[in-house]
Amino acid sequence: MNPDPDRILSRDVRATLIPHGESMEIPAGARVTITHRLGGNYTVMTENGMFRIAGEDADAIGEEPEVPDFPTSGEDHSGPPDEEAVWSQLKKVFDPEIPVNIVDLGLVYSLEVKEMEAGGYKAYVAMTLTAPGCGMGPSIAEDARAKVVQVPGVAEAQVDIVWDPPWNQDMISEIGKMELGLL
Repeated sequence: MNPDPDRILSRDVRATLIPHGESMEIPAGARVTITHRLGGNYTVMTENGMFRIAGEDADAIGEEPEVPDFPTSGEDHSGPPDEEAVWSQLKKVFDPEIPVNIVDLGLVYSLEVKEMEAGGYKAYVAMTLTAPGCGMGPSIAEDARAKVVQVPGVAEAQVDIVWDPPWNQDMISEIGKMELGLL
């Protein structure tokens, strides 16, 4: 990892405009400044605003892609997934503007793992956002889904954004409050 946050993109990159959530292309040769490295993704500033660059495009900004915790060697997993492993994966998901994971922010309301009729297990996650108008909601939910399906034994994952109860700062964990300087 290059400690210098200023980079020049080596190739065109699809990125998500923050906070609107629109997908846009940042061209090769553009100057970016990495402001956060969160959950394998990157928050960058450009002359055109703030963007989230997905981890699979890490090479374009001179970074190494994050290596998944779970091997993808095709080894079968029998039995239900380890629920703690699912929670651990959810702790790797971040709102790109807030350097605290979605679990410690209090955004994950529930996690349920159920056996599917056809076999295998499906994880159901209910989460919220810090603000109802957050355009990054679909990206954050997709990040959560993608992390959860990496857990051995999880064949499918469904992440639903819910609004009841409304999120408030009291839902942030003590760890999250410390990271945000609220304690």
